[in-house]
Amino acid sequence: MKFHVIDAGRFKLDGGAMFGVVPKVIWNKLNPADENNMCTWALRCLLVEYEDRKILVDTGMGNKQDERFRSHFHPHGNTDLISSLAEKGFSPEDITDVFITHMHFDHVGGAVKFDEIGNLVPTFPNAKYWSNKKHYDWAFSPNMREKASFLHENFVPLKEGGVLELLDDYERYKWMDKISIGFYYGHTEAMMVPEFEMDNGKKLIYMADLMPSTAHVRLPY
Repeated sequence: MKFHVIDAGRFKLDGGAMFGVVPKVIWNKLNPADENNMCTWALRCLLVEYEDRKILVDTGMGNKQDERFRSHFHPHGNTDLISSLAEKGFSPEDITDVFITHMHFDHVGGAVKFDEIGNLVPTFPNAKYWSNKKHYDWAFSPNMREKASFLHENFVPLKEGGVLELLDDYERYKWMDKISIGFYYGHTEAMMVPEFEMDNGKKLIYMADLMPSTAHVRLPY
């Protein structure tokens, strides 16, 4: 099993929303806000080479958004999902599986793109995409806090194209021989967190938004 960090760029979100009850005077030292209270966040995905599979975990936000969206979230950076994959020696056609931790736009936006005539199509033409039924249903009827994070153009084309596999077992799930899935609630409904059993006996866990940044690791503030 081999792991590659995939840098899908940067974007901005409100620092207060990201740090909650932690006072700004504290979190601002860790991730300084701009004049609009917006902090910069990395869009980091994970590529896993496992046996004959190349598994991409999350896809960033993609690049199909309009100017209004961009004015809210300010996507930027020197790289994106596809160029970062290319730097590691992979093309979109190489990917066999796309594991979607959850369907907020900054995690699934890169899963779908516009083709040359403007149709929405899967970015990875040879891949099966993985989510779960409970979360997929939630994406269509979320609470008000989450509503703006679910953009149907990011995942409905996957279902309509027949490439989206929806799991329906919410105990700890053995996805492949050395890959398990845990289901977590709070940030969103039934977020999927993959656990990889490495050859040295340790585990690598892709935390998604259970742990959105290194600034969230520390327990006391």
